[in-house]
Amino acid sequence: MVYSCAVKKYVPEDELLLDGYKLEVSLDSAAVVKDMDLLKAELEQTLSPKPNAQFLGMRPGLHYYYKVNQDSAGFISRFLNRKIGEEPVYLSDVEEEATRDLIRNRLENRGFFFSNIFSEVERNEDIKEATVSYRVQLPSPYTLETYQIDRDSIPFYAVLENQIEDSPIQKGSRFDLSAMKLERERIDQRLKEKGYYNFNAGFLIFQADTNQYDNRKFDLFLKLKKDVPSKAVKPYKIDKVNIYPHNVAGMDTIQKDTTRFADKNYIQDKRFFRPDRLDPFVLIEEGDLYSPKTSKATSRRLGSIGAYKFVNIEYSEVDSLQNDTLNFLEANIYLSPLNKRAIRAELQGVTKSNDFAGPALGLTFSNRNLFRGGETLNINAKAAYEVQIASNTQAGLTSTEFGLGADLIFPRVLFPITIDTDYFEYSIPKTIISAEADLLNRSKLYGLLTFSGSFGYVWQANKYVTHEFDPISLNYVNLLYKSDEFQEILDDNPFLNNSFEQQFISGLIYSFTYNGMIRQDKKSLFFVNSTVDIAGNSISLLGQQGDPDPVTGDTKGDFLGLEYAQYAKADVDFRYHYITGKEQRIATRLFAGLGVPYGNSDVMPFSKQYFSGGAYSVRAFRTRSLGPGTYNPPMGDNRSFFDQSGNLRLEANVEYRFPIYSYLKGAVFADAGNVWNTSDDGLPGGKFSGNFINELGIGAGAGIRVDVQGFVIRFDLAAPLHDPSEEEGARWVNDFSNPVFNFAIGYPF
Repeated sequence: MVYSCAVKKYVPEDELLLDGYKLEVSLDSAAVVKDMDLLKAELEQTLSPKPNAQFLGMRPGLHYYYKVNQDSAGFISRFLNRKIGEEPVYLSDVEEEATRDLIRNRLENRGFFFSNIFSEVERNEDIKEATVSYRVQLPSPYTLETYQIDRDSIPFYAVLENQIEDSPIQKGSRFDLSAMKLERERIDQRLKEKGYYNFNAGFLIFQADTNQYDNRKFDLFLKLKKDVPSKAVKPYKIDKVNIYPHNVAGMDTIQKDTTRFADKNYIQDKRFFRPDRLDPFVLIEEGDLYSPKTSKATSRRLGSIGAYKFVNIEYSEVDSLQNDTLNFLEANIYLSPLNKRAIRAELQGVTKSNDFAGPALGLTFSNRNLFRGGETLNINAKAAYEVQIASNTQAGLTSTEFGLGADLIFPRVLFPITIDTDYFEYSIPKTIISAEADLLNRSKLYGLLTFSGSFGYVWQANKYVTHEFDPISLNYVNLLYKSDEFQEILDDNPFLNNSFEQQFISGLIYSFTYNGMIRQDKKSLFFVNSTVDIAGNSISLLGQQGDPDPVTGDTKGDFLGLEYAQYAKADVDFRYHYITGKEQRIATRLFAGLGVPYGNSDVMPFSKQYFSGGAYSVRAFRTRSLGPGTYNPPMGDNRSFFDQSGNLRLEANVEYRFPIYSYLKGAVFADAGNVWNTSDDGLPGGKFSGNFINELGIGAGAGIRVDVQGFVIRFDLAAPLHDPSEEEGARWVNDFSNPVFNFAIGYPF
């Protein structure tokens, strides 16, 4: 109210602020119109000028504009005016007749001729605002009877006739100018794929004829415009392919050698990139017809190597003897490399929901094109220090972590048997060899040394689908020491104790990802990630039986003196987003995962277990503080996050996201989920049962996000509604007085 009154006093006596528009679209009695919502949305875009932006009934941008331009203003007001200030939009700025003409033009482009369009103004002098209403009465649209080529003596018309056989423009289609533009572009793309390098959509013209009908039908004719160049109606073949693997500005004058390999010319001043390694990425071949699809695929594949900053493919016409049916092109591929060596440093401030906080430093050294075949070596080092800052008896606990690792990435498949790269149409798989060592020291508790290594492949099958397969995945964990206090925790919790026993994990991992969130043409968007992790089967063939356990008498296999884990684990993460409006969507997520220990293992290794709660899970509960099942940690146990994990996880989330102002976005959400164990070896109340619905942790909340071109800083506040750790009958807590604050980077799903 204060803002509204403040704005109202600045409005001139003879003006009214434009509050908005109303658009009503009705049909004649005989009219039948498909996609009415889309048509109305297009008409709404013709309404201009747009009124001043409002937020909760206020106009902050207009308020600060007036404050600065018509009143005394301080520093803050002047700053806000520069950032969000808006000039006022008055009723006098609206040109009703011009808008009616624009609406009529849009309707005629969509086949609705002779529409009736009216407008009127609703004035409210008390609040100094006005609304403009437009009413549109639609007649029956013109529909297509026949679609054909308007032939003449040019042989090229036979080529055009082949292109319209499967056209989306069919008998009964509504007259639609945008559909005709898309049809020209479709034919242009099809012809270019057949080698017509110099053809373009502007050479085509449509003519509609209604003279044969009196019932709003028309014949559509497609023909070439006059004076189309003769070379536009001839296909082109690739005469030469020249590749410059080391194209650096300022080196044009340096003498370069030419190597002929696989019918291509590799031109470089030194052997920067081996031709036999680069050739599989180039799909353009001498003797092939020109194809923009092949050019785009070649550019994409070359860009995926990781050694080049820019990939530029240029075509030049080749002067040759007069040819009535065919012309020729020379393809020049210029590759500009990235710096061979690079160092990246990251300094982070880390806060965790278990009350640990502190700085972290990461360094990455990269060496590209290591063996002149596009290989990349990344060496990573990290150091982190955290201290528990919560005001409880355990405050002052510290954690230090040091890590060193390396990744060697080959932009090709390393396999004993040669694999034909032509099979991989979209991209060539990469082979990744990784190794890492990590030392974690948790004061007063334990020290943990971890070695891990993997050998696997990453393959992008198409724009949306990615496969990751690690046939070799190794993980070795050595508990360097443990304090008496931590030993007490292990003694009180056999499940946790067993999960730390098995120190060696050897298996394979496969992951499938479908990412439809990048689509721009759909309202319904899907994302699926599924992972299968199997460990211990192959290593069991090489292992041997260990000594019997002195207590249970059980014997377990070991490999090189290390007890190894055996388990199978699979999970799926399914996400569905529905776009409800501009920058508005309903985002949902379902997650289900199960790990089954067998053979040499009684429980899943601790590093492979599931946990619930936290900024990317059930946000009303802290990380690892939810479950398993109805388990309730002892009073005063501030390190319970060690314990609260399981080998089965179910979770569901729903969130409504909406814009607030500029880069500021908002959300309201609800989360539900938990983890369980599938055996009685876990914590009290932690076993999965048919009553799992009543054991879900449920929470709801709201959040604010700062979204700057995809980089998101997220603040969520959530309160528990259903707490499974409480006694049955008292679990609906609705504890809004004790919300949980979550700070994170990126959207949760």
